[in-house]
Amino acid sequence: MPIAAVEDSRGIHVHNHPMDALTATAAVRGLLTLLHDEAPAAEFEAVVDSVRAAGISPALLTEVDAAYATAMRLRDALREHRRREAELAALNDTIGDLAALRDVDAVLSAIVHRARSLLGSDTAYLSLQDTDAGDTYVRVTAGAVSPRFRQLRMAIGDCIGGLVAERGTPFVTADYFADIGFRHTSRLDEGVGDEGLVAMLAVPLVVDDTVIGVLWASDRRPRVFRPGEVSLLTALAAHASVAIDNANLLAETRSAIAELADAHAGARAHSASIERAAAAHDRFTGLVLAGAGVDDVVRAVGELVGGDASVLLGPDAGSATDATDPDFAAARVQALATGRGARVGNVDVVPVAAGTEWFGVLVRRGESNPPDSTASDMRTLERAAMIVALLLFFRRSADEAEHRLAGELVRDILAAPSRDRRAIGDRAARFGADLNRPHVVVVVQVPGADRSRVASAAWHLAATSGGMAGEIDGGVVLLLPETDPSASARRAATEIGHALGRPATAGAAGPAPDPDAIPDRYAEAGRCVAALRALGRSGEGASADELGFLGVLLADTKDIAGIVHATLGPLLDYDATRGAELTRTAAAYFDSGRSLARTRTVLHVHINTVTQRLDRIASLLGADWREPDRELQIRLALHLRGMLPK
Repeated sequence: MPIAAVEDSRGIHVHNHPMDALTATAAVRGLLTLLHDEAPAAEFEAVVDSVRAAGISPALLTEVDAAYATAMRLRDALREHRRREAELAALNDTIGDLAALRDVDAVLSAIVHRARSLLGSDTAYLSLQDTDAGDTYVRVTAGAVSPRFRQLRMAIGDCIGGLVAERGTPFVTADYFADIGFRHTSRLDEGVGDEGLVAMLAVPLVVDDTVIGVLWASDRRPRVFRPGEVSLLTALAAHASVAIDNANLLAETRSAIAELADAHAGARAHSASIERAAAAHDRFTGLVLAGAGVDDVVRAVGELVGGDASVLLGPDAGSATDATDPDFAAARVQALATGRGARVGNVDVVPVAAGTEWFGVLVRRGESNPPDSTASDMRTLERAAMIVALLLFFRRSADEAEHRLAGELVRDILAAPSRDRRAIGDRAARFGADLNRPHVVVVVQVPGADRSRVASAAWHLAATSGGMAGEIDGGVVLLLPETDPSASARRAATEIGHALGRPATAGAAGPAPDPDAIPDRYAEAGRCVAALRALGRSGEGASADELGFLGVLLADTKDIAGIVHATLGPLLDYDATRGAELTRTAAAYFDSGRSLARTRTVLHVHINTVTQRLDRIASLLGADWREPDRELQIRLALHLRGMLPK
C-alpha cells in the first residue's frame, strides 16, 4: 500500500502507515517480555531504537517512549523489591545463625562478617563499650588490614563511634575526612587513614536502653549509604545486641557453673593431695630409718609420682644437657632462682639443698599420675629432695671423717714410714690401699679453691684408683698404685680441675717401690709442681722425669720469663722489630755442635747467611757469647724459652 507523506508546520514529514500501530503494539509487548525476563537495560533501549528506525508516527513513538520509561521504573522497583527480599532473607538467616551460637567471640565475628556481606562493604567492624576505661574500642573486624586501626579506642563523643555511643542513633558519612558533622581527633583520623576508609555507616548496639557498642560498615571510596541500607544494618544491630546479651549471659552462667565445679574438684583434689602427702611422708621416713640411700629414695619417688626420677649432683648439675633439653634448662634456671621446685613441659626440677649448702637437683620427667596431681606431686618431690639432701649431708659428714683419718695416715707415711710399717700397712688396708705395691706420689695445688672441695675431689680420685689422699701444706697429696707418674699427674690435673671448675696443677714422681721411698718421691713431686707454676704452666700435669734438672733448678724460681729476656733480650727484640730469626739461628747453631754446614741445613739458608747472622748475634750479645760460661747461660735460656707457653 502506498504511503502518503505530508509536511507539518515545522517542515517534518509525518508518515501515516497502516503498520505503525502494529509496530508500536509489538514494541510495548516486547518491553513487557523483557521486563518479565529481567533483561538488562540495553535490551530495552534496543526495542525503542528499532521502533525509531521503523519510522512510525511521532505520536506512536511518544507512546512507545512513555511505555519504555514506565518499564524501566517497574524494572527498578522490581529489582529493589527483590533486593529487599534477599536482604530480609539474609537477615533472617543471620538471626538464626546468631541464635545458634553460644560463644561471645563467635557471635561478634558472625555479626561483622554478615554486616559486610549484607551491605557489600569493604570492611565491617564492631566496637564495644569499656565501662572501666569510659571509652569504646574496636573488638572484632572483617576486611580490615591495619593493626593500628584494629587497636583504636574512642572516647565518648569523639568522632563517629563516640558520637553514636553517646546519642544512640545511626550516623552516615559519604566522606569521613570531609565531614564536619562530628568532632575529629588526630589519633582516630590517623587510624582511619591508615586503613584507607572513606565512607562510613555506624549504628548503635542497644541492650535495655543502654548502648553497649557500635556496628560499622565502611568503604575505601566515597559512597552514599541508602536509607534501606541504614535500616538493614540497624535491624541487624538490634538482633546482634540480643545475641550478644544472650551470649554474655550464657558465658556468665557457664563461668559460675565452672567455678562451682572447680571448687568441688579442688576440695576433692586437696583431700587426695593430703592422702598422697601422708603416704609419701610415711614412705620416706621408713626408708631413712631403714638406712636406705639416695638411690632408694629416687626409686620411691618414681613409684609415688610416676615418671623417671634422678638426682644430678654438683654446682653445675645438668648444665651439659641444657642445649639439648630446653624444658629442663628452663625449669633448672627457675628452680635455681627461686630455690623451689619448677615444672616446664613434662620436666620437674627441684633443688637439693640443706640450708645454704647446695648439692644438686632432683629431676622427674613424665606426666603426673594421676594427671591432675601436679601440685601434690611437686610437694612430694620437694619433700624427697629434702630427704636426699639430708642423706647427702650425713654421707658427706661420714666421708669427711674418713678423709681426715686418711689424711692423718698420709702425713704419718710422709713423716716416718718405717716407724711402724705393719701398723701403717694395716691402717692403709682399711681404706682399701696396699702399700706393698709401687705407688706414684702426686702433689696437686689449686690456688684460691675451697680446701675442703679440693680434698674431696682428690679423695674421690684416690678412692676410685685404690689409693689414698690427704691435705699437706696447703695442697693435696695422692698416693696412687700406678707406675706412670706422667699419666698420673695429667689425670689428676684434668679430673680435679674439672671437678672444681678451675685450673689444677699436678706434679708427680715415682713410682716408690715401698713406703720408705714415698717421702723422697713426695719431695720430687713438690719440686715438680713448683717448677710447673714457675714456668707459667698452671693447670697442667707433669712428672719430675719430664722436667729433668729444670725441676730442681726452677722449683723456687718465679720469674722464668724475666730470666729468659735478661739473657736473650737483644736477640728477641731484634727479631720482633725486624722479622729476623737470630734467636732461632743461635739455637740451631748450638744444637748443631757449632757446625756452620749443619746449621745451614737445619735453617735451609746459604752458609753466608748463617755467617752474617752469627756476626749480628755477636754484635748484640757481645763477642764472648760463644765462650763456655756464656754459652751455657744462653743455651739454658734458649731451652727455658722453648718450655714457656707459646
